[in-house]
Amino acid sequence: MCGPVEGLLTALVVAFGTAVAFAPIPRITWEHREVGLVQFHEPDIFNYSALLLSEDEDTLYVGAREAIFAVNASNISQKQREVHWKVSEDKKAKCAEKGKSKQTECLNYIRVLQPLSASSLYVCGTNAFQPICDHLNLESFKFLGKNEDGKGRCPFDPAHSYTSVMVDQELYSGTAYNFLGSEPIISRNSSHSPLRTEYTIPWLNEPSFVFADVIRKSPDGAEGEDDKIYFFFTEVSVEYEFVFKLMVPRIARVCKGDQGGLRTLQRKWTSFLKAKLICSQQDIGLIFNILQDVFVLRAPDLKEPVFYALFTPQLNNVGLSAVCAYTLSTVEAVFSRGKYMQSTTVEQSHTKWVRYNGPVPTPRPGACINSEARAANYTSSLNLPDKTLQFVKDHPLMDDSVTPIDNKPRLVKKDVNYTQIVVDRTQALDGTIYDVMFISTDRGTLHKAVSLDNDVHIIEETRLFQNSEPVQTLLLSLKKGRKFVYASSNSGVVQVPLAFCRKHSSCEDCVLARDPYCAWSTSTYTCVDLHEAQGPSRAWIQEMSGDVSSCPDKSKENFRQHFFKHGGTAELKCSQKSNLAQVVWKFQNGVLKAESPKYGLVGRKNLLIFNLSEGDNGVYQCLSEERVRNKTVSQLLTKHVLEVKIIPRTPVTTTLSASQTEGRRITPRMSAASSLESSAPTPVIQATTPIAVTSPPKPPPTSTSCEPKVINKVPQLHSAKTVYLKSSDNRLLMSLFLFIFILFLCLLVYNCYKGYLPGQCLKFRSALLLGKKKPKSDFSDLEQSVKETLVEPGSFSQQNGEHPKPALDTGYETEQDTITSKVPTDREDSQRIDDLSAREKPFDVKCELKFADSDADGD
Repeated sequence: MCGPVEGLLTALVVAFGTAVAFAPIPRITWEHREVGLVQFHEPDIFNYSALLLSEDEDTLYVGAREAIFAVNASNISQKQREVHWKVSEDKKAKCAEKGKSKQTECLNYIRVLQPLSASSLYVCGTNAFQPICDHLNLESFKFLGKNEDGKGRCPFDPAHSYTSVMVDQELYSGTAYNFLGSEPIISRNSSHSPLRTEYTIPWLNEPSFVFADVIRKSPDGAEGEDDKIYFFFTEVSVEYEFVFKLMVPRIARVCKGDQGGLRTLQRKWTSFLKAKLICSQQDIGLIFNILQDVFVLRAPDLKEPVFYALFTPQLNNVGLSAVCAYTLSTVEAVFSRGKYMQSTTVEQSHTKWVRYNGPVPTPRPGACINSEARAANYTSSLNLPDKTLQFVKDHPLMDDSVTPIDNKPRLVKKDVNYTQIVVDRTQALDGTIYDVMFISTDRGTLHKAVSLDNDVHIIEETRLFQNSEPVQTLLLSLKKGRKFVYASSNSGVVQVPLAFCRKHSSCEDCVLARDPYCAWSTSTYTCVDLHEAQGPSRAWIQEMSGDVSSCPDKSKENFRQHFFKHGGTAELKCSQKSNLAQVVWKFQNGVLKAESPKYGLVGRKNLLIFNLSEGDNGVYQCLSEERVRNKTVSQLLTKHVLEVKIIPRTPVTTTLSASQTEGRRITPRMSAASSLESSAPTPVIQATTPIAVTSPPKPPPTSTSCEPKVINKVPQLHSAKTVYLKSSDNRLLMSLFLFIFILFLCLLVYNCYKGYLPGQCLKFRSALLLGKKKPKSDFSDLEQSVKETLVEPGSFSQQNGEHPKPALDTGYETEQDTITSKVPTDREDSQRIDDLSAREKPFDVKCELKFADSDADGD
């Protein structure tokens, strides 16, 4: 036993950097709005976790928090009925007293939504940690008010794991039986024979329930064979004991006809057995031991059901997920003919359970009552001997493990955490059968994958929700004319078609998708869904190998023509949806390099061409190169014909004098954008100046003395055919502004020199004229007269003996303005001003007199 244990430990600590052939990225990513998904959501309602489909009534039942809805299965946005199931305030208060959140946990989360009959549903909710069940009448869409105890049928905590399945009006469930969630059980809730698992660690050891379903007895099977119910869960290993808890995926089985034991295992399962599920990548020793979800694939062409199980590793630090498939016969072989395990005490060993090699009682422990048992007079589990019952009580674990088909996973994907899975079995155009897997992620996306010749191909990825929230439930509808996948999350439910065939616009794209649902119709030139298409199959093209040679020639397809101005920048668009393809641009049969300064790529698809010239004229081809089965498939996506337009200039006569042309300007008017389609007219330039113009010669003159200069954002080639599309208005305005600025400086200097400017100007003037100014004999008298002149009558303050205030300055005043200004003085003051004018002594009224004194003193 040491070998497998060491291998398991190695797998748990394996370095995921090892080169492993993980599944590639999805070929196409569809955005939520791009595909127009139908959604259902009600305001203030959350946690849409329970889905139930009624094929006959074409109705989808949705169980959410404190509400149940009935919507149209063909269009889930159409709500038909609804009923609310809320918790009383008294129960909320009691729940809050136990330390739970009154706003979130202490509500009623619908966890069980199962069909009870043609006219009613069996519904269970957490009910503020007091689980309760009731019957919902489908005609009135109201609860019948039975209020059955939900212990063992529904979890107490909405965060706890659970699973349930209704079989012949009896509910089989796996959940926790107490408030703390420490007592897990697998039970059958029946009025005449309720059963449950033994509450011991060997039976269930901290399980996390995932899925449950019934497998009906085969019509071709042995006579008297019983129906079996299978449970899938992950639990803490009882085989080994380590420092940490080692998780192990399990599959358990019970028989529908089990009645419990007469003395031993009374009201307990006598047919309960469990085994380990193996899902590993053997080449690197990687083991996936956390079970996420299970789907049972049933199809008419299948001899037996197939279990598709979704796994993640326990130490999932890089986001690994895997899908393994198991046949029913492999599972039954382990339970019917496999070895049992028994507990043991081995000192200095982590092994707690070993293979049991002793005698096995008859009838076989854990087996269903069949024709062979009835032949031995064991018609019911109540007739089984205590020796058999005691053995199954002590040996519920099988030593043999259930191995997957081909002993390897169907899919291993890195950098993703898968949450739910459903599988559809479909037939391609060539008759090949494919199992198409629809797998949801914890980021609100849905992957569609298919196995092609031992290789996994992820056809597409669809973003289901606007925000990246985990998908909680997936449900598959395969009714003719209505094939959808329903996905639910905390915020709502989304309806997704199985394929988006019509989104593929070309035959090559339709074939390269390698979608078994899609084929190219040569009659309608569209990619159609094979299940919905009508007409002869010979008119369809589908190659799951990705061979596009059968597609019709596209050489006659129209191309796009563009006109650009000389020296500008052109952007040529190319639509490429495939994530696996590489866009290649060709010009004149040569591949363009994006790292060249002449070219660039926008979004790794669109081509940018800088500094256009005549040499850029020609045909540009956008191609996609995609690797399919070690072959490169190239397809032409778009053709662009680029022409750089050289628009002739409009010359003007040069015989006008400067006085005639002063103030006139040429204003060209361009009617073309930077990028023109083939239907757009060529740019037209019109001269709006009143001066005489001559008709443009052909070709235009190579030199013109008065041609306007143009400032462009892109470099211009000095060519005689270059067209200047901008006028010289900017140069004229700059010249005018410069002239005004120089004039302003001259006026400022002149006024400062004359002393007409106050403050700092006079300081500068006094510094320049210091020692050069001749003193005037009557300067003091003049100063005194000015002081008297500048004082208005009545301007002296009558309070506190304040000094008289000088008159306010009126601005930049000249000599003449000062003399003729109207100053409200008496006649004597007017005479003094006349005297001052006669002496020709200009003075600014705002200048401070101390500067004048300094000038006088300096001399």
